[in-house]
Amino acid sequence: MDSQPLFDLTPAVRLALLGVVLAAGPLAWVWLRHRGSDPATRLRALTWLTLFLTFDLVLFGAFTRLTDSGLGCPDWPGCYGSASPIGAREEINSAQAALPTGPVTPKKAWIEMTHRYLATGVGVLIIVITLASWALARRRQAVLSPWWATLTLVWVCLQGLFGALTVTMKLYPAIVTLHLLGGMGLLALLAGMGAAMRPEPLAMSASLRQACIALAALVVLQIALGGWVSTNYAVLACSDFPRCQGSWWPAMDFEQGFALQRELGAGKDGGYLPFAALTAIHYVHRLGAYVVLAVLALLAWRLHATGDAALRRWAVWLVAAALWQVASGLGNVLLGWPLWAAVAHTGGAAALVVLLSVMIVRASPSRAPAAPAGAARPAMRVLS
Repeated sequence: MDSQPLFDLTPAVRLALLGVVLAAGPLAWVWLRHRGSDPATRLRALTWLTLFLTFDLVLFGAFTRLTDSGLGCPDWPGCYGSASPIGAREEINSAQAALPTGPVTPKKAWIEMTHRYLATGVGVLIIVITLASWALARRRQAVLSPWWATLTLVWVCLQGLFGALTVTMKLYPAIVTLHLLGGMGLLALLAGMGAAMRPEPLAMSASLRQACIALAALVVLQIALGGWVSTNYAVLACSDFPRCQGSWWPAMDFEQGFALQRELGAGKDGGYLPFAALTAIHYVHRLGAYVVLAVLALLAWRLHATGDAALRRWAVWLVAAALWQVASGLGNVLLGWPLWAAVAHTGGAAALVVLLSVMIVRASPSRAPAAPAGAARPAMRVLS
């Protein structure tokens, strides 16, 4: 099989053009549906639609990883120097013939490239959001600082870089986990931006908002642990529940399990990662889940106890997301890590990120009720 450079920017222009074509559909839908609305309303609608598509992209990224398609095209951004697997048929068939059970097959190549196509389309939409935000700011019609959209654009570019490193560094566990966290961060930025454009604040006390922030931090840590479990294929290290391997504290190797600077499947001595390390990875994630669920239950109870109808609805959404996570997590363990349960578990984590991001932004102190008539109002909101 001919060697192929890990980075080949030759098909980049074609991928960019394809991203524009894919983004044209959502842009046309927003324009037609809100053609009689003001620019700020259209921008808000585009932001929420981009959030929805980014959520789908995160799920498809999980599907790509879980079907072992992350190296379906072992170079970046194209596939063996081509913009699609069609142009790389010979190389893909040769790679599959050389290693029939390897990572390169026509199906895996299409899954990997479809993920890249969708990511490019989302990137184009975020570029449009950024340009529109600055245009509204120049006309003094902005409801949100354009720097928020700019930060989101920078973030998605960094996310693309981590996507490239995921391929070129051959699924290096730390990079794959950071790529997952980057996707969740992009969801948080888009959800927060959409929430900040909504005029109605969420009547939440400072202590409740701080509790939401604390829960969000725990959720991010738990997602990082979950990504570490998935990328190290440690899900099946414990196939029973609530105990693991018939014990409440099985044999575990924390030092090797949580060594960040190592390749996939490798231990610190260069050999294979021991099973006790996989057990440690799995069990720490499970213990973290108990903490997150306890804090989430306490927050939901406090929200419900306020008596505020809106806060009670948010409590219900949080509990629903938590139950989804419990069900999909148990499904992974007890059913042998089926694909649907693994993708659903990622979706539940993404839903929690979106819910908490919207709650935190809408409850921001800067989003106080509108001032009385005649009082001065700021021209735009800032990052909160």
